Amino acid sequence: MSRRAAAAGSQTALREANKALVVGTVQRYGGLTQVELAAATGLSQATVSTIVRELLAAGLVDTAVTTRSGRRAQLVTLARRVGLAVGVQVGHRHLRVALGDFAHEVVAEQMLPLPYEHPSDTTLDRAALLVMELLERIGSGLDDVVGIGVGVPAPVDTDTGMVSVPGLLRGWEGEHLGQVLTKRLGRPVHVDNDANLGALAESTLGAARGYRDAVYVRASYGTGAGIVINGHVHRGFAGTAGEIGHVQVDPTGHICRCGSRGCLDTVVGANALVEPLRATHGSLALRDVIARTRDGDPGFARVVADAGAVIGAVVAGLGTAVNPQCVVVGGELSETGEVLLGPLREAVRRRVLLNQIAPLEVVPAALGQRAEVMGALVLALRSADLPVRAEEDVELVDGADGPGDQDDEG
Repeated sequence: MSRRAAAAGSQTALREANKALVVGTVQRYGGLTQVELAAATGLSQATVSTIVRELLAAGLVDTAVTTRSGRRAQLVTLARRVGLAVGVQVGHRHLRVALGDFAHEVVAEQMLPLPYEHPSDTTLDRAALLVMELLERIGSGLDDVVGIGVGVPAPVDTDTGMVSVPGLLRGWEGEHLGQVLTKRLGRPVHVDNDANLGALAESTLGAARGYRDAVYVRASYGTGAGIVINGHVHRGFAGTAGEIGHVQVDPTGHICRCGSRGCLDTVVGANALVEPLRATHGSLALRDVIARTRDGDPGFARVVADAGAVIGAVVAGLGTAVNPQCVVVGGELSETGEVLLGPLREAVRRRVLLNQIAPLEVVPAALGQRAEVMGALVLALRSADLPVRAEEDVELVDGADGPGDQDDEG
């Protein structure tokens, strides 16, 4: 091979690598200005500008005028025509499905109630039907879907898409959930724990955005946590990291679904919350506890506040081990606001080592009850395979800024 041919090959490889880097970065964050793209990729602003022009001409990205720090800037997002993603959240008593684009904009969404201990086959059938219905509603089809993310309330081995601990989600063990849904819809499916997806969403789009290390606590029918370290969700081996619902808090307590005694879930789970209230209020569900607490009923508020203190004590142990900058609290129980959050925050701050440089913040989830389905959407978007090819007649050279379109920002 001649030296000139080798140089041309190297230049082509560099062009393709730079282009793929820009597309991958926009795919990860949903939308960035050109100045932010340059900082995130390490490429010069001139190189980024040239790549964006080429991608815009090819219909791969869209640009729009925005502002950063009071200055005009050009926001770059992947074009909707590139495709849509599906987020599916399977809850203990509900199913939520959302369609969204690469700018993380939800274009269709619906939630359905589910019966207690719903089995995997009928639930996944419902999810598949709901996906088709939402696609039809917006005039799209399965060919437009680049991937599907699914969140379930149990630890998941993401390599197999299977629930990794028996007993925690009855009727779902032994199923390759991703494979089952792929057969129904013919699209790539990625499965994860719902608290992990809540952590992914809040660190990408919500209250933990801008923090490198964070913990997301999902307080619902059970309690779980998603851990973000250096901007990445930490799942642990076979997906059991963050399963704080199975930390023992009462050695003489009730037997948990996992087979242990006195786990956190046996003390603050839905059944434990309604039990002390049934004698005076009759049959209750978790939604009743949340509604009556929000209405100011002191008995219901006492139960929720006590739960917040116990959850906070367990989260404090996790916080001491992980040393996050922020704890974000979500899940249905977080709808009670400061009734839950106040005692939880106080328990965390009382037990975690004081950090004078960066004190630990405990805040509500910015995405509310949509955190998990948005996390499933983000997972699908980030996992999508988007091959990019550089045009031979466009030269992209990584180096100092040169002439070309620039953001007004920076």
